Amino acid sequence: MKYIAIFILSFIFWLFLTFSLDLSNIIIGVVASIITAFIFGRYFLKDVIPFLQPQRYFWLIVYLFIFTWECIKANFDVAYRVLHPAMPIKPGIVKVKLGLKTNIAKTILANSITMTPGTISVDIIGDEIYVHWIYVYSENPEEYSQRISGRFEKYIKKIFE
Repeated sequence: MKYIAIFILSFIFWLFLTFSLDLSNIIIGVVASIITAFIFGRYFLKDVIPFLQPQRYFWLIVYLFIFTWECIKANFDVAYRVLHPAMPIKPGIVKVKLGLKTNIAKTILANSITMTPGTISVDIIGDEIYVHWIYVYSENPEEYSQRISGRFEKYIKKIFE
């Protein structure tokens, strides 16, 4: 089942990359997807049934909009800090408690945090993630956890768990 799922996902990705429905393109996409499924299928997720549920793709699209908006806001925040004469930064590493259970969900969250300007995921240990933050707003763990991961975590949970 997971080989079929990785074939389908690879083929859909191929069609999005090439954006062409020519017969030669479809044949090459099918062959490339079969090779990809054969080589990487054993490394794919253990349970692929959740990835066949359409509501997860809806939440993925919502998450992409939320992520894009948060990146735009973070870019302006970092630009402000760089251009400000006093350069108002208060860097620090904070420990954020995660509500995610699966490794892929934790990895996606860590990558989302790292791709957002002003934050870098340093390490994931158990159900906690350590994040370097350009401006530590608060010493309260609940407040900075909500500010760092809360905006992404609820959507990632709907997609990957």
